[in-house]
Amino acid sequence: MMRLLLWRLLAIAALILGLIGIVLPGLPTVPFVILAAWAGGRGWPALEAWLLAHPRWGPPIRNWREHGAMPRRAKWLSSLMMAVSAALLLASPAPLPVRVGVPMLMLAVAIWIWRRPEA
Repeated sequence: MMRLLLWRLLAIAALILGLIGIVLPGLPTVPFVILAAWAGGRGWPALEAWLLAHPRWGPPIRNWREHGAMPRRAKWLSSLMMAVSAALLLASPAPLPVRVGVPMLMLAVAIWIWRRPEA
């Protein structure tokens, strides 16, 4: 019972973050919706089914599940947001290991993203 509740809470939190991402620039939407469907599949099958059948969010979720695919637009937007974040971080007074390490991590993520198949 507790496990089911935790899966549902994760699904709801991810879905809320995804919805916030629709109106808040810089916060991705689709990864959170994919996470919500994944968590829903473990604790809330009706939510998972609803997300998979949704006309807007269903196709990206199915593309990710079936092929690990991302749309080219999502790749460009995520890369742009990471580049802007890295530039802001480099200009900040954060400690040097953070100013160097975090952009390196973002670069690794960007490389991984661009190696994914396209939807």
